Amino acid sequence: MYSVSETVFFSYGHRLLDYDGKCAHPHGHNARVEIRLEAAALDGRGMVVDFEEIGGQVREWVDAHLDHRMLLRRDDPLVKALTDLGEPVFLMEVSPTAEAIAKVIFDAAASRGLPVAEVRVWETEASIASYRRDP
Repeated sequence: MYSVSETVFFSYGHRLLDYDGKCAHPHGHNARVEIRLEAAALDGRGMVVDFEEIGGQVREWVDAHLDHRMLLRRDDPLVKALTDLGEPVFLMEVSPTAEAIAKVIFDAAASRGLPVAEVRVWETEASIASYRRDP
């Protein structure tokens, strides 16, 4: 199995509802995201996927949907206040944990036809969450 990875960076804010700790309050992160793709065979160019194609497609989606936005669970009371103020938000069905963000990016990359195997999100330099395709 061949694999390639591309890294994307973005900044976001979030808070975790139903959480007892500092992350229950609005705060922000500078995230690093690694998108790993796999293929059993290489394409006609000898690649899994061109790095520029991976970075371009995923970075474009991240920039449009996640970068410099508040990521909030759909039922968060902050949603109305922030949208009334014209602030950019990204709504999620689940709490916007690093694990959930990894899955959202995984799904976005897969929906573009990329053979994504795993997405890893560094919420901080020491804290990493991932979502991967079942073998």
